This record gives sequence, structure tokens and C-alpha cells, in this order.
Amino acid sequence: MATTRTALTHWEGNLMEGKGQVSLASSNVGTYDVNWPARAEQPNGVTSPEELIAAAHSSCYSMAFSHGLAGKGYTVAALDTKADVTFQPGEGITAIALTVKASVPGLSEEEFQAAAEDAKKNCPVSQALAGVKNITLDAQLV
Repeated sequence: MATTRTALTHWEGNLMEGKGQVSLASSNVGTYDVNWPARAEQPNGVTSPEELIAAAHSSCYSMAFSHGLAGKGYTVAALDTKADVTFQPGEGITAIALTVKASVPGLSEEEFQAAAEDAKKNCPVSQALAGVKNITLDAQLV
């Protein structure tokens, strides 16, 4: 069964001086301020499209990795995934760096690295972001 999730953004003003709010409408878990300075300079308590993409990518990757490992008979004790999304004004999103630290009892380093790469390749958000030329992965088995 397909699912659809919805976010709504209300914006006022021009790009540089304007401001907006993005609401996570499907879950109704929050409304967050967005503006250009948070995107191109410092966040100062305001989010950006890139931070929201980082949240989507890190959570999707963790789910895909956990699922892939379970399919191979492993139980994940813990996965901690960070996604750093780089935005270059005038160019767009130029890089995404995924970093994962995982505790998976009984898993060899070789199997771990293969599963980590497979999750990166098959995570639906990774696939949606395929236009980003530089998506890297640093996977550490702890």
C-alpha cells in the first residue's frame, strides 16, 4: 500500500529578507521557521530545506540498514547515523556525507561494510537524491 506524506510551507517576502514556516502536516508534530540566512549562513534557531533533507536521509538510511541486516539474520543493537548536507548558494546541494556507527553482534567488518553500502544504494531517500553528485559514506562497526 502506498503512503503519501505532506508538508506545507507558508512564505512571505522576497528570498533574502523573507521568512516562512514549514509544517509537518501529515504527522502534525510541528511547525518550523525557515529563512534564507538559516540556509546560507547560520541557523540561529531556524531550520532549512537542507536540514530537513538531512533528517530524512539519516532516518531512512538507518531504517534501510537495519532492515538489510535483519534480512541477513543479524540483530542491530544500535545504529547512529548522521547526515551532513552541504548547500552552496548558486550551485545547490553539492554533497551529502553519511556517517554511521553501529553495534551489530556477530557481524564481520567485511559483511558490515557491504551491508552499509547496500543500504546507501537502496535507501529510498538516497535514490531520490541521486542527482547529488557527491554522496559519501563512513561506516564504523563499534
